[in-house]
Amino acid sequence: MQAELRELAREKDAVVLAHNYQRAEVQDAADYVGDSLGLSRQAAASDARIILFCGVDFMAETAAILAPDRKVILPESRARCPMAAMVDPVGLAELKARHPGAVVVSYVNTSAAVKALSDICCTSANAPEVVASIPAEREIIFTPDCNLGAWVAEMTGRNLILWQGYCPTHDLIQPEDILAAQEAHPAAKVVVHPECRPDVTALADAVESTSGMIRYCREEPAGEFIIGTESGMIHRLSKDVPGKRFYLATEATVCPTMKLTTLRKAVEALRAEAPVVAVPAAIRVKALAAVQRMVEIGR
Repeated sequence: MQAELRELAREKDAVVLAHNYQRAEVQDAADYVGDSLGLSRQAAASDARIILFCGVDFMAETAAILAPDRKVILPESRARCPMAAMVDPVGLAELKARHPGAVVVSYVNTSAAVKALSDICCTSANAPEVVASIPAEREIIFTPDCNLGAWVAEMTGRNLILWQGYCPTHDLIQPEDILAAQEAHPAAKVVVHPECRPDVTALADAVESTSGMIRYCREEPAGEFIIGTESGMIHRLSKDVPGKRFYLATEATVCPTMKLTTLRKAVEALRAEAPVVAVPAAIRVKALAAVQRMVEIGR
């Protein structure tokens, strides 16, 4: 089925993008595998007629915002990010009204409608750089992930008005999971995602985005790592950093939404060229400015 997907992509002039949290067999069939920022850049740079985005809803929407002249296909229409659903345009507009001078920084894990109400987007890879770029005298509203926001506040020394959303999968990781993993693998370095709870990030040797995890594990002399993020990242790390060992902090970190996309669904979606993800023009134009600022800042 991987060969079938690759052949179909050639026939239809499609580029296949897959997030690091996708199933291993889907990652292996993609043209590009990466985090939200990297894949957003690939979507913007690609001249393919079709973008097949193996990920979740907000990622395909971001591709549609950046490449409105391309057909963007999300193989599984039920793949909706629960954290992105935790912030809504009405609630954000009300919060902005209470803080009229605030700059709104929205994690890319948000709907296009929320991005349209934001001044700038960020990812876990460049969130500290984005926040640091904002003048010190300005208030900052940070949506939707309060865990990422708390980590960014600690990294930058800025006071952030935090929307109380979170990633259900990363929030499953508890301090006792880290401690148990350390007991089982005493020589391993602990690397966790900034979507983890503050009491988890406090126990880590490094707090990194998924792209940052690859870089850290490649450059760090240690040969073993405890990884605190979604389970699909173990496959990516094992491929990109061969010769080292990786252990999940807990086996519970399986995102059911990310795992909805299968090779069969990817093939069927590309063959049918559906379901297509489109963003209304009025929302797209407003969201584009915030997304472009994100793409231009940081790593």
